[in-house]
Amino acid sequence: MKASANLALALAGAARAVAQVAEGRSLNESGLAGPGREAQIDLCFGTLRRYGRVQAIADALSHRGRAAPRVQALVWCALYALDSGRYANYTVVDQAVRACGLLEQIAARGFVNAVLRSYLRERQALERRIAADQEASLQHPRWWIDTVRRDHPLRWEAVLAAGNQRPPLCLRVNSRRAQPDAYLDLLAESGMGGRRIGASGILLDAPVPAARLPGFREGLVSIQDFGAQQCATLLDLAAGQRVLDACAAPGGKSAHILELADVQLTALDIDPQRAARIAPGFERLGLSATVRAADCSVLQTWWDGSPYDRVLADVPCSGSGIVRRHPDIKWLRRAADLPAFALRQAAILDALWQVLAPDGRLLYVTCSVFRDENAAVLEAFCDRTPQARRCELPDGAASSWLPCAEHDGFYFALLTKGA
Repeated sequence: MKASANLALALAGAARAVAQVAEGRSLNESGLAGPGREAQIDLCFGTLRRYGRVQAIADALSHRGRAAPRVQALVWCALYALDSGRYANYTVVDQAVRACGLLEQIAARGFVNAVLRSYLRERQALERRIAADQEASLQHPRWWIDTVRRDHPLRWEAVLAAGNQRPPLCLRVNSRRAQPDAYLDLLAESGMGGRRIGASGILLDAPVPAARLPGFREGLVSIQDFGAQQCATLLDLAAGQRVLDACAAPGGKSAHILELADVQLTALDIDPQRAARIAPGFERLGLSATVRAADCSVLQTWWDGSPYDRVLADVPCSGSGIVRRHPDIKWLRRAADLPAFALRQAAILDALWQVLAPDGRLLYVTCSVFRDENAAVLEAFCDRTPQARRCELPDGAASSWLPCAEHDGFYFALLTKGA
């Protein structure tokens, strides 16, 4: 364990961010910054991954009812800090009390001190008390638990457990500039370890910032989950093809496509700010393509009438397969969101089908583990689209990739357009 004089700053910063998420705002809007940013991120993400647990404990100990939002969030973050084992217990309690002043909640110091000390005294009894509460023990909302159990009856517990873990860090080696085995040697020279996974992937033994990766600025590698790396390989690419990445930002899958084959690529994204991030990534990797900000479902705003041989439709979804990377999703999603996502996904499929060439291939992808966004959407599309034929994935790959220690959760479906 270690003590940290800056823990109060980190707890205050994390509490601000978690309080904003609790009020319905995305973690992307939280602006985690300043001294101790890495500690803030650890506290914030760790707290949000323990969605139900810290709430249940705080509620059990807060006999006067819920405190002000930032104080409530501070208690959650401090409970995670105590559970993490990274700090001495007395340090967490002391620094959480100090953080009240940084949050302009001086009057809450006694409350925070009392709740945390009660937790340390009553920890074993509290564990028994909350064990029967599924939201607390499985650390997901009840509707989420029920949906995963329904869709994956044999693996639902493993799926939920994966959503509470730290994600793996996987690299994709740029085959135009390096080879995986040679890059492993570069990692070793820099004191880092990893292992090969797939044709171009390297799974790191421990996560590091991108700036520390050898050759990152020179475009030797990119950070990309191994599941996401399947998209380009499943498209059966060949030189000269016209290829569309319809929901491309931030551009990782588009870049992989260009690394694998000399194709004519168009990368679209509906969000102009996100679309603007694509070209700089291409430049770092030594790649080029047509990049546009456009809604792929509104063809008249971007399509020139020439069909595409390959279409990648990595559609907007709940993100339930990548929740460990974006733990605020568990706070922000609602069961009612799934039908809305399914409608948007159906509209994108209907539009992109029109731009696909005869005998062309369209790969439908989500980073969701929910059937409502995956098989249900594909089945409905095939029922209303007589020309659509479902293809077996290359090498017998599975459609559903559930999150595990090596990759996030994804769904893949490959369609071809018949006569």
